[in-house]
Parts: sequence; C-alpha cells; structure tokens
Amino acid sequence: MVLESDQSGGGDASQTAAAISASDGGPDDKPARPESLGNSSDDSRVALKAEIGLFSSSTIIVGCIVGSGIFLSPRGVLDSAGSVGMSMLVWVISGIFSLIGALCFAELGTTIPRSGGEYAYIMACFGELPAFLLLWVTLIIINPTGQTIVALTFAYYVIQPFYQIEDCPPPDIFVRLMAIICLALLTFVNSWSVPWATRVQDVFTVAKILALIVIIGTGLVWICMGNTENFQQPFEGSKNGESIALAFYSGLFAYAAWNYLNYLTEEIKEPTKNLPRGIMISLPMVTVIYVLANVAYFAVLSPEELRASNAVAVTFGQKVFGRMAWIMPVSVAMSTFGGVNGGFLSLSRLFFVGAREGQLPEWLAMIQVSRKTPMPSLVFTCLMSILYVFVPSIDSLINYFSFMTWLSIGAAVAGLIYLRITQPNLERPIKFNILLPITFVLACIFLVVMGTVAAPMDTLIGIAITLTGFPVYFLCIWYKKKPAFIMKINQNITHLVQKMFVVVSEEKEA
Repeated sequence: MVLESDQSGGGDASQTAAAISASDGGPDDKPARPESLGNSSDDSRVALKAEIGLFSSSTIIVGCIVGSGIFLSPRGVLDSAGSVGMSMLVWVISGIFSLIGALCFAELGTTIPRSGGEYAYIMACFGELPAFLLLWVTLIIINPTGQTIVALTFAYYVIQPFYQIEDCPPPDIFVRLMAIICLALLTFVNSWSVPWATRVQDVFTVAKILALIVIIGTGLVWICMGNTENFQQPFEGSKNGESIALAFYSGLFAYAAWNYLNYLTEEIKEPTKNLPRGIMISLPMVTVIYVLANVAYFAVLSPEELRASNAVAVTFGQKVFGRMAWIMPVSVAMSTFGGVNGGFLSLSRLFFVGAREGQLPEWLAMIQVSRKTPMPSLVFTCLMSILYVFVPSIDSLINYFSFMTWLSIGAAVAGLIYLRITQPNLERPIKFNILLPITFVLACIFLVVMGTVAAPMDTLIGIAITLTGFPVYFLCIWYKKKPAFIMKINQNITHLVQKMFVVVSEEKEA
C-alpha cells in the first residue's frame, strides 16, 4: 500500500477552499476528506484516530507555550521595556494579542478542518507555492532548531543540579548527549501511542503549572511581608519606539506555540467544539499565570538583579528557597521536557500533512499499522533535530526566521479574511467579528517590519534561505516528468521505510 503522491497544481484558491468544504469527495479532491480523518468509529482502519479530548487539548496548548521562556528570559522584556510597569503591560498585551491570534486560528481550524496549522490554511487559501515555501523553511530550519534548543535547555537543567561547584557548568558533551536521549525517548513515546504522548503532555503540563504556582505563591507572600519597593514607581525609566517593539518580540516569544493545537485538528475529538474550547481555556490561563509570575519575580528580585540573571527562576529560587533551590532547575527541566514532547506531538503532523499533499516524499505520510501513529514523520523530525544538536551557532539560525514566523501566521489569518470575502456562505461552526483578524494581520505586519528594521541582515539571510525553496518546488513538485532513475530511487526508499517501520498509507473511510 504505497501512497500515491497527489501533485496536481494548487489552482484557484477559491476552488481549493470549495473542495475543502465539499461534503462528498470527487476525483480531483485532495488525498482524503478532512472531516472523516481520525473521526471514524472503525478502529481497524489504518488512520490517525481522534483520541485527544478537551483536557488534553488544553494541556497541549499550555504545555507547548509554557516552555523555558517564563523561567529563563523575562529579563529580555525588562531590558527593552525599561521599567517594571511597562514590562507588565507588555506581558498583558502580548497575552491578549496571542489570544486574538488563537481565536482566529479557532475559526480557521473549524472552517478548514485539516491538520497542519498555518500550512494547511495557506495551502487552502493561496495555493501550493506559498505553502511549500513555509513547509521548506520549517522542514530544514525552524522545526528542528526549535526542538533542539528546547532539548538542550532540558539537558542543561537536568544535569546542572549535579554540578553545584561555583563556576563549573555541566560538561558540554554531557549536555548534548542528554539532549539526544531526550529527543530519542520522546520520539519513541509519540511513535508508540498517541494516548501515551498526550498523557506525558498532561503530566508535565500539570508539573510546570504547579512550579509556577509555587513561584507565584512565594511572590505573594513576599508582597504581604511588605516587599513592595520595586512597585513604588513602576513606570520610571520606561522606553519607547523601537525598544518597545523589541520588548513585544520577547514577550510574544514566551507565548509562542499557541497555534500548535491546530496541527492536530484531525486527531481532536469533536474538533468544532474542543478546538475553540481548548484555546479559550488555555490562553487566558497562561496570560494570568505569566503576569502573576512576573509580579512574583519583581517582588523578590530588583530590576538590577533580574537584568543580571540568565535564568530568572533559578536566581529567584536561590534567593528564597535556600537548600531547596534545586527545585527551580528541576522545574525548568520538566517544563522543557514537556515542551519537546508537545513539539513532537504537533509539529510532526506538519510533515505528515505536507507529504499527504504531495509536497514531501510519500513515506512521510504513512502510518504504523498497529500503533496508528505517523512513525516515519516522527522519526524524521527526531533525526533532523539531532543533526542540529552539535551545531554551535544554532541561536542565530532561529533569529534568521523570526520574520517568517509572523509572516506565515499573518498570512494564514489573512486567508481567513480572504475566505470571508470570496466564500461568505462557507460553513463556519464559529465566526468572530471581522475586526479581530484585521487587527491581528496589521499587528503581524508591524512585527515583520519592526523585526526587519531591528535586524536587517538576519532578515536578508532568512529571505535568501527561503528563496532556495523556489528551485526545489519547481524541480520536485511542479515539474512532473521526473527521470526514471529518480522515481526508482524514491520507490525503493518508500519500500524500505515501509519494511523498517511496518507502515502503510492512510486508509480512507469507506
């Protein structure tokens, strides 16, 4: 059962969206009808199953958002904002902005019920080429480097308590090997069972939220003890202009991953209900927790202490917990471990969907026969991440594509506006005021422009790497008459993957 690649052109975007909303598949439809995928009661069918309920939907969002950012880097917001009061405003506004974006994605995810997040929405609204460019940079840079950085952070903080000697950080090779172990272990868990992966996400999300509650509770106790000097003149030293834009970049980075549940739309039970509910439960919760955590940090640490810290939560723990300060690095480790798991659970589906659309090798869209998991896509994601473990300048690679993150998310929400205009009668289980997507798109444009102004060389390098996707697209997707030996190599690789992992192409509902 080899999946035949559907490499038909994207065609008119309105026709594509119409095909998505059609109730019956036709000969020109995409490989499978999204409403049926993962929602069949027939458990014998080899397909992704709808096994994610409302609680796990919420923990996936919360667990992916709450990674290392809130524990390690609130100082980035303070440095750019200049004052305690302005920092708190940035955290609140960043949370509201993320909620608006997530609500737009809730409408997109219920209108276009496909897994794949912004890739699927750009494909439906604007066609194959722009969708492939996003897929290309996500494949080679964004996804693997993001996973690797979080895994390296986990590795450092899980090893760090064993190296308590001052000025003696953990050996670099140990950190990198532990990161590889983390990536391999979570690949196994996600390959073995989707319920296992969601349980891991549930457990570690609860653990990291409890850690933040400990921080918040401690901070409130300090405030009740009269430690309010850092709040006396909250806006003294506030900055403006470009610095505030950079503060929002730091704040929004900490809220990143609010869109990850949309990568799993087809695996959510009753997605038209649980996708928007999961979003509306998790985003306000994260915003409240983030704001209160920063209140706690400022209650215990002076702005100068916070600016001097590379790991704010660890410095916080050293000041208030004494011998129990090891709780904080362990909390960071648990948080990042859950973040890596959430990345595997959600982002691996992007490559699965890309292969199903005919834009990646067909074996990436295959499913393990007995486990019903996208094992090839997960293993591929793991191997790509491991390749970057030993890259010394991985942070700069992330910087090159900051603009691409907001450009792609903004384009997806612009697609929502486009569908409102071109297909007003398209079925929309939920529909928000048009001002929400318009406001969000304008804010994304602002972030892309300000990011380009702040780091023009990084943006140019990112654009140059993105443009390499053009020849790949035209040679591998647009051009149909491939040499026979290329087709033979592709077929042999597909058969090898099928034999190694016991995978077949997804079975459509009868």
